[in-house]
Amino acid sequence: MPDDSDASSAPVVHGIDDFDASYRDGAAPWDIGRPQIPFVRLLDAGEIRGRVLDVGCGTGEHALMAAAAGLAATGIDAAAIAIGLAREKAAQRSLDVRFEVGDALDMSGPEMRFDTVLDCGLFHVFGDDDRVRFVTSLGGVVEPGGRYFMLCFSDKQPGDWGPRRVREEELRQSFAHGWHVDSIEDSVIEVTIRPEGSQAWLAMFTRV
Repeated sequence: MPDDSDASSAPVVHGIDDFDASYRDGAAPWDIGRPQIPFVRLLDAGEIRGRVLDVGCGTGEHALMAAAAGLAATGIDAAAIAIGLAREKAAQRSLDVRFEVGDALDMSGPEMRFDTVLDCGLFHVFGDDDRVRFVTSLGGVVEPGGRYFMLCFSDKQPGDWGPRRVREEELRQSFAHGWHVDSIEDSVIEVTIRPEGSQAWLAMFTRV
């Protein structure tokens, strides 16, 4: 594993203005311009189905991936610049995707009902209290039997750059009520600043 000093240029993101600035400056290391490989594999295996939500969608690659496969897809993100870029991608690719500026901690509305939710890099930005709010919000939009697939930074990633690391036990505790933990396995999140990517968890949960 290389020294983490090569990641010192990664932007420090604290709030929505920082996220917007990252997209404006083209410096968001998580915005790789294509879907993450673990989610592509889930789609190919038929695990991603029905109405799909890409939560914390950024510029929308996972919602666009689902739409290209013929699924009804929605993406939400608090960063307005990211949503604008996602809409431009959808138009360029002639894909029908609903992209909206929205708060993942307070998802509601009759149109917000989903069979599959994809989360790449959202859960790990939340503090403890907001994790509770997010899981509650998520539970309100996922149909019983629906599934939530998460890629998040793992505590196995060395160094202290980037977002908060997440322990497997934290994931199990966060989804201990109202969810079945299907699997939590080692994975990698691709980023623009590290060719080898970053150590991650691929976690899969079913709404009960």
